[in-house]
Amino acid sequence: MILTDIELNSLVNATSSHPHELLGMHPLASESGLVARAFFHNAKSVRIVPIHEVGKPSFRLKCIHDDGLFEGVTDKAAEVYSYEFKIVEKDGTAYSCRDGYSFLPTLKDEDLYLFGQGNHLNIFDQLGSQIREIDGCPGVSFAVWAPNAARISVVGDFNDWNGRRNQMRLLGGSGVWEIFIPGLGEGAHYKYEIKDQEGKTILKTDPYAFFFEEAPKNASIVWNNRKMEWTDAEWIEKRSQNDPLKSPISIYELHLGSWMKKNAAESLNYREIAEPLILYLQRMGFTHVELLPVAEHAFYPSWGYQVTGFFAPTIRYGTPDDFQFLVNELHQAEIGVIIDWVPAHFPRDDWALAQFDGTCLYEHDDPRQGVHQDWGTCIFNYGRHEVRNFLEANALFWCKRFHVDGLRVDAVASMLYLDYSRNEGEWVPNRFGGRENLEAVDFLKSFNHRVHTECPGVLTIAEESTAWPQVTRPPYLGGLGFTFKWNMGWMHDTLNYFSLDPVFRKYHQNDLTFAMLYHNTENFILPLSHDEVVHGKGSLVRKMLGDDWQRFANLRSLLGYQWLFPGKKLLFMGGEIGQSLEWNPNSQLEWDLLNQGPFHVGLQKWMEDLNHFYKDEPALWDGDYDHQGFQWIDCGDNDQSIYSFVRRSSNSKHLVVVVLNLTPVCRGDYRIGFPIGGTWLERLNSDSSLYAGSNVGNGGQIETVDSQMHGQPASAVLALPPLSVTAFIPKSS
Repeated sequence: MILTDIELNSLVNATSSHPHELLGMHPLASESGLVARAFFHNAKSVRIVPIHEVGKPSFRLKCIHDDGLFEGVTDKAAEVYSYEFKIVEKDGTAYSCRDGYSFLPTLKDEDLYLFGQGNHLNIFDQLGSQIREIDGCPGVSFAVWAPNAARISVVGDFNDWNGRRNQMRLLGGSGVWEIFIPGLGEGAHYKYEIKDQEGKTILKTDPYAFFFEEAPKNASIVWNNRKMEWTDAEWIEKRSQNDPLKSPISIYELHLGSWMKKNAAESLNYREIAEPLILYLQRMGFTHVELLPVAEHAFYPSWGYQVTGFFAPTIRYGTPDDFQFLVNELHQAEIGVIIDWVPAHFPRDDWALAQFDGTCLYEHDDPRQGVHQDWGTCIFNYGRHEVRNFLEANALFWCKRFHVDGLRVDAVASMLYLDYSRNEGEWVPNRFGGRENLEAVDFLKSFNHRVHTECPGVLTIAEESTAWPQVTRPPYLGGLGFTFKWNMGWMHDTLNYFSLDPVFRKYHQNDLTFAMLYHNTENFILPLSHDEVVHGKGSLVRKMLGDDWQRFANLRSLLGYQWLFPGKKLLFMGGEIGQSLEWNPNSQLEWDLLNQGPFHVGLQKWMEDLNHFYKDEPALWDGDYDHQGFQWIDCGDNDQSIYSFVRRSSNSKHLVVVVLNLTPVCRGDYRIGFPIGGTWLERLNSDSSLYAGSNVGNGGQIETVDSQMHGQPASAVLALPPLSVTAFIPKSS
């Protein structure tokens, strides 16, 4: 044996940060010849054989330690060459394999430099587990960032979870550890065995893993997510040329596990849900589906918002290939796919990101900065280059590998404010003494820039509930750069209004008018999301007062107001059928309600017609963010709770007049102004018998007279149904 005791102990005890200097083949230091070392726990004999070059020496290794460490030398003069091991096990089994310690690093200096700068946009192609073929040898390279670890090994079902077998090397000062393991392929289960600076050994999953075991197990799984033969090139090209601000966008928000089930205990998988979901979305007229987080999460009741595998679609509904299939099928049906993305925090599970290398690596060390008070989770350290790179590359990963059309960014407000949900003394001011998280602001600007330049046409959507300015304005103008922002103020005011007894609505007229005072400050989406139908808040229909007729008339009016008001639209699943119970992620929607009387069917039909009317009328979407796209006709009739407004397309060629009567009283002789004279068609009436209403209306059309009213050049007398929304278009349009 030519190892020193220190070197031997570093291998046997797996404490070396540079095992490639001792394992594998090396020139003898003091004389011509070669030495080779390797671990084979159950081997009886090990021999090295050249595989490319004739004339290179073949030599035998002998066991030098009971833990299976073999060493051999040859005094024949030769440079290091490509070789394989010929092994005979103690039970007589014979096989051959390449030596992982004979390969050069799979990461280039350029990769390490860009990662250290936070600018490696495709770092997911380098870190994690990558299926490769090197020197004609198939295998898997592993690389992980853990700068404060003393030693790291890859352990898995391929090496009996033995940390001695595949010890990784540290690549310079990058903090990245790497190894190539020949013979591995898709499906191998693995983790990282990390020894921290205090000598404690911990098992961690791969932050960049593409697939995971199903909870409660949590091993990472080697996976090739490049196999998909995409057929959506036409969709992607069309998306890149589209202006989302001047396009119809109506989003159906959906939780994959509880939309529709095969049985009480089993959800539809990614492939099984594709056909029924597409047929439903096409029938109902939605342009996009937004999925609650699909990234892997161990804790199901988090609904996906406590992510443990940022680069892996959850195994609950299938493989990464299956999720790619679902996205591709939706694109074939011309339906966009938005996913919830969660860069605000991550859970504290001891096998995942938290304290990854024994130190606060992805999170802040100071709990005043690194712990989220509300959710008991860790907050990302946005000021660290490698952490920012992890998140920005993750956003691009979902756009590039899974072709998603939008990222709805969760909990943006919690990222922007250092004192978010904290009391005095529980937070650390920024360098100027303020409460703004400057590192998070820089990250969000950079994230939006990366996504919009690397993946043209992909939407970024902020769930941001404060008055932070210019969320949807470009970074070069001082904005954060999002495409859209959820209008949480509109949502709160609107739900408050529609939950009131109509008797008291005259005192709250401004609840529905206030949104237009700030509408043009941002590119808003009007959301009625999952957050409004959980935690005891009740379903949408249960927020309404009165008997069933009034409840459903109110809900039809609410959805009509939402769809005809400026801004893009979002509705959580179940709202369109009048789900009676609040959302339960453990069971499917109450589809059987559609067999129980006319109100649920009527509401669903209303939502279907509303969506198709919305998409067919440019006045309802291409002027959403233009001042001329909306004008109140009359919003001052508080006593009767009546509103009227006109929507215009950007070229003013298309007009829609909308009238809301939000009391249960029929107004049979009500005059309002119209922007042009002539015949106007009554294209929508939420009180129609088609929707289980009382069928009060205007016979399909009205005639205006040349009598000015409400500042408009013409006017007409209307019959306004009770608790209703009606919409009119000029007959010539």
